[in-house]
Amino acid sequence: MPSEDTINLLKQCDAGCKMGVDSIEQVIDKVENKKLYDILSKYLNDHQKLQNKITDKLNEFDCVEEQPSSMAKAMSHMKINFKLIKGEHDKEIADLMTDGCNMGIKSINKYMNQYPAALESIKSLCYDLAELEENFAKDLRHYL
Repeated sequence: MPSEDTINLLKQCDAGCKMGVDSIEQVIDKVENKKLYDILSKYLNDHQKLQNKITDKLNEFDCVEEQPSSMAKAMSHMKINFKLIKGEHDKEIADLMTDGCNMGIKSINKYMNQYPAALESIKSLCYDLAELEENFAKDLRHYL
């Protein structure tokens, strides 16, 4: 049985990846620029692939999947809906997604520090998620 740090870190990585998928799914159909749409599609696909790896590990360890907190999801939905009322959807979407990436990077690093005894294979998934978020934010800069 894996350590408590391993399980806790894996569950946080799971919740973070799901939050990324959910956020992209909320906005992708509102994008007007084809290149921005393609970027969102790529990162949605990348998040889903990583999510599958995380789910495989959860199943391997016989753990229940973690869901993003209801409060975090509700706040995300409210923020997205509020920002998109203003117009200029593509700029707002790029801004929202960049904020989400930055929060994701901050959170995953916080949890990696909080659970230092986690297995290296789980830390590797977390590094993959942080790198995915960094690259996503970088690719969005042109649309801010």
